[in-house]
Amino acid sequence: MNAIVENPPMAHVEVAPEELVRSFAEADKHTTHLDQYSVEDWICLGFFWLMASFVFLQFFTRYVLNDSFAWTEELAVYCLIPVVFIGSAMCVRRSRHIQVNLLYRYLPRPAGRALSTAMDVVATVFFSYAAWLVARFALAVDNEPMTTIQWNKSHVYWLAFAGFALMALRSIQVALENWRRGYSMLERPEAFDPVD
Repeated sequence: MNAIVENPPMAHVEVAPEELVRSFAEADKHTTHLDQYSVEDWICLGFFWLMASFVFLQFFTRYVLNDSFAWTEELAVYCLIPVVFIGSAMCVRRSRHIQVNLLYRYLPRPAGRALSTAMDVVATVFFSYAAWLVARFALAVDNEPMTTIQWNKSHVYWLAFAGFALMALRSIQVALENWRRGYSMLERPEAFDPVD
């Protein structure tokens, strides 16, 4: 026998207008510090807005003008490449890539420190090798045109190379900071929590 179970009604939460105004007033007191951003952040932001512009132009020409520009879709996809790879350099700099630090809680401090240092070396080697591979690929597709416009496709892959090269440089920088500090985010993630 199947029973029908009804979901309980959603509770409606009332927020007083004064409380809402107070939350906006508190948000205005927070200051923005642009010094936490680096060159890759601004490059990534520029490519993101360029990609968004191409997507909007594609949408506008397809649904408003009923005559889409085919090149906008290709260029939007090619803008995604530097957003991903140069944005990944941003994550390396801030140690924000996915990482598993559960093991470090149970390891003795010297073993955790040695493993963390080894992970820094492995990351640098990986990013350097990936940069080399992407550079070889960019050289292999040199002078090959894009599908819809006659632009050199290798320029896009040189941007991916720049992202991997920047990741390698940032991973060296992070490894040196971890070495000087005596611990990394893997060993003490709570030390890297933002301070309000």
